[in-house]
Amino acid sequence: MAALSINHDNAQGTTVTLSGSLDIAGVSKVWEKAEKALFGTGDLVIDLKRVDHMDSAGAALVWFIKTTWKQRTGGKISVLGLKPAFKQVMDLTETIPDTRDGEKKPKKKPPSFVETRGKNFADQMEKATSFIALVGQITRALIHAFFHPLSVRWKDALLTAERSGVNALPIVALISFIVGLVMAFQAAMPMKMFGAEIYVANLIGIAMVRELGPLMTAIILAGRSGSAFAAEIGTMKINEEIDALSTMGLDPVRFLMVPRILAAVFITPLLTIFSNFVGIMGGSIVLLSMGYPAITYYSQVISFVTWIDFTGGLVKCFVFGILISAAGCIRGIETQSGPGAVGASTTSAVVTGITLIAVFDGIFSVLFYCLGI
Repeated sequence: MAALSINHDNAQGTTVTLSGSLDIAGVSKVWEKAEKALFGTGDLVIDLKRVDHMDSAGAALVWFIKTTWKQRTGGKISVLGLKPAFKQVMDLTETIPDTRDGEKKPKKKPPSFVETRGKNFADQMEKATSFIALVGQITRALIHAFFHPLSVRWKDALLTAERSGVNALPIVALISFIVGLVMAFQAAMPMKMFGAEIYVANLIGIAMVRELGPLMTAIILAGRSGSAFAAEIGTMKINEEIDALSTMGLDPVRFLMVPRILAAVFITPLLTIFSNFVGIMGGSIVLLSMGYPAITYYSQVISFVTWIDFTGGLVKCFVFGILISAAGCIRGIETQSGPGAVGASTTSAVVTGITLIAVFDGIFSVLFYCLGI
């Protein structure tokens, strides 16, 4: 059984001798004695030469004796006779913080306003640096895929294109049709006052082909496909599958991101053409209800919308596809640990994608205006 004896010596300090088996049963019998008897001065020596067995309960008792003595006297403490077999369990107690009320700990000074703003700025700069570095890696991987097409995982790219493109046709058709219909109704009323309602066809055609078709398709893909890319890659990041790919010598950018980006680049123009067609059909309902024949609406659109307008819209959606897929993949691979990390990455991917779409759409508008297109 465990035993504890205390020897007070004014010249040499206090010696605490432990013996026997320091398990939960033995420690429970000597703990109260140790708590009441540790009142002395000077240095403390803990003798463990006669200890036959020690588990975490015994280590906790030694820790309690040391911290109590230090709190009450502040003297030097030394441990003698600790067997190598018990050293590991004793080392674990060194990391235990003393949270008892008797020990006063200095309060941490809250950061100032300048420190808080500086830390936030440094964090944002670090995130921006990481984002730019990933953009560079993606660009290099796409260039490599262009010159080495056989290195691309085309099966995954086609599967992603099917999920992002074919499965998105119903929602693209619904939104495009409603937007074309509503815009035609809103434009027909003021134009009817001047007898120019036939020009609603011109408005719907040019607006859908140059602006609304690519923009609506891109926003739908940002909320649907960009978030899916971020969630998929983010889940792999949390499950350490990204680290496993790196361990096996596979580049996560080429293995995961390139097929998704190529799929988005391929499917976005096709969805945009479909959106343009359905939106123009939605606008035709208004003029047909006003008594204009379908051939008149068709001729008006064809005569006004040029191939330059059509090509400009396709160039837009091509760039939008790259931005949406790259933003989703980058936000996914930046996923941190935690229960809400995937959700945060998904939200960030959608916000980043829509922001980039708006910025580049403005750039294209200025560019087309300067070029006279």
